[in-house]
Amino acid sequence: MNFTVSRLPRLIFGEGRIAEVPREVAALGRRCLLVTGARSLEAGPFWPQLAGGFAREGIELHRFAVTGEPSPEMVDAAVARFSTAGIEVVAGIGGGSALDAAKAIAGLLRPGNSVMDHLEGVGRGVPYHGPALPCVAVPTTAGTGSEATKNAVLSSVGPQGFKKSFRHDDLIARVAVVDPDLLATCPSDVRAANGMDAFTQLLEAYTSTNASPFTDALAWCGLEAFRDGFFAALDGDREGRARLAYAATLSGICLAQTGLGAVHGLASPLGAWFPIPHGVACGTLVAEATEINIQALRTRLPASPALTKYARAGELLAGNSHGLADLLRRWIARLGIARLGAYGVGEADIDRLVAASGGNSMKTNPLVLEPAEIADLVRRRL
Repeated sequence: MNFTVSRLPRLIFGEGRIAEVPREVAALGRRCLLVTGARSLEAGPFWPQLAGGFAREGIELHRFAVTGEPSPEMVDAAVARFSTAGIEVVAGIGGGSALDAAKAIAGLLRPGNSVMDHLEGVGRGVPYHGPALPCVAVPTTAGTGSEATKNAVLSSVGPQGFKKSFRHDDLIARVAVVDPDLLATCPSDVRAANGMDAFTQLLEAYTSTNASPFTDALAWCGLEAFRDGFFAALDGDREGRARLAYAATLSGICLAQTGLGAVHGLASPLGAWFPIPHGVACGTLVAEATEINIQALRTRLPASPALTKYARAGELLAGNSHGLADLLRRWIARLGIARLGAYGVGEADIDRLVAASGGNSMKTNPLVLEPAEIADLVRRRL
């Protein structure tokens, strides 16, 4: 019963609440930088309502589109382009990439320096002191939970690439508007992969070494909502979308407090070196990571509370305390989530992936996995 709760956004959740975004933005500033994906927002059914709302509120909109994973170069270019535009508030509307870019840009528009000054592990190690512009985060997918976290994940993709966070409490969105109706236009394969990311975040937060009674309650509620909503949402059910959106937001709140685990430890170098979507990386690894963690805990830490939690999650989702990993394998098969080999990962890459997996996420795994166990995890999904 000894824990700390980090800052969270003001959360507005519910169907139809996208209509409130212009008013929330106007309360923070009249000159807004709107950060979105490449085309999906304007092509979708919600843009006319949003555009009309921004006009009625007298908001001067500046636009920036994020294509693919946000990179340090992309963030720096946006900062250079808009630093003299008098931007007062940043609104990110889109998937995790758009929201991460929006948070990073909001953090740097006033100071005007490069994000490489602050990027963990690969940057210049300069402490961030702000000030950050207020940010409004509106997720259009249910997966990353970026609307609730203090980190902006940026990538440089390629053989020498990286996937690292610009992280600070000042980057937390001032307001998060989560409208499950926005998921209706999300392609089903993207919804499936992002949903598995949300599930992985809930399970890893629940079993994290930093878990607390506070996060346990939220993670458990999120697992229940995911159980009841995920596959229904994939079939287009409106209530299922609401439950999935709720589970995803709870996953972001939980990970912001607890950290994650082995799946996300490996997802970072995988996403940096190979063209594998983050949700696919999480979805393809989570069953085997769960089994390897359970086996290692039984052998080396049989009194760990994480073992009890894995058993409880098995009872909740599979109907028995020992069936979690097998259930997750069935989910992966049902969803058709690809193996790592489909994205070019091979046996020769395993040692390098193992060496690069020891970031912040791996540090809160229920126990320290041996290099051979991490290698086995990758090998099982080649």
